[in-house]
Amino acid sequence: MGRKLGLVVVLFSALSGAGCIGSYNKLVQLSQSVDAQWAQVENAYQRRADLVPNLVETVKGAAKFEQGTMVAVTEARAKVGQVQAQTPSSAVNDPAALQKYQQAQDQLGSALSRLLVVSEQYPDLKATANFRDLQAELAGSENRIAVERMRFNEAARDFNTARDSFPTVLVAKVFGQKFKEKAYFQAQAGAATAPKVQF
Repeated sequence: MGRKLGLVVVLFSALSGAGCIGSYNKLVQLSQSVDAQWAQVENAYQRRADLVPNLVETVKGAAKFEQGTMVAVTEARAKVGQVQAQTPSSAVNDPAALQKYQQAQDQLGSALSRLLVVSEQYPDLKATANFRDLQAELAGSENRIAVERMRFNEAARDFNTARDSFPTVLVAKVFGQKFKEKAYFQAQAGAATAPKVQF
């Protein structure tokens, strides 16, 4: 009887250990997926940031443009650069850092939108091939950003779901900060309200 009980205890311990190892490895794999997707988000934002100086120079050269809009774009891009330099690679685990990063990116996006709207007042600018090309590149960048943010949120969701599922949640608690819940990108304030288009 004692021997059977000892065998049951050893078997139970082995299964529990294997389960813990499997849960740990799954969390590591999902965490790496979130980190890789975060790098893709940063890559898409960097592509947009790299296009901005070309867009600004094209606009400057093609029209006497509204100074306020140009300043807003330039300042927003500078702020994005500062926030990117200050954003730790662990931002995916820090909702406050991710929100600060997202706010800076949203300000740049808003300034670029104003630039493109104001450009409608300048037919010569709209006719320039360089401006049209940059406008198309910028639209492509915004689409890439949206896709990468969506994929990031999906990777974060997969990690958080696995992390909070039983019995993996026990392993996550044992390792604490290593498997902290991942933050999500949120919609920009006012995004739920449809824009008004007037002709």
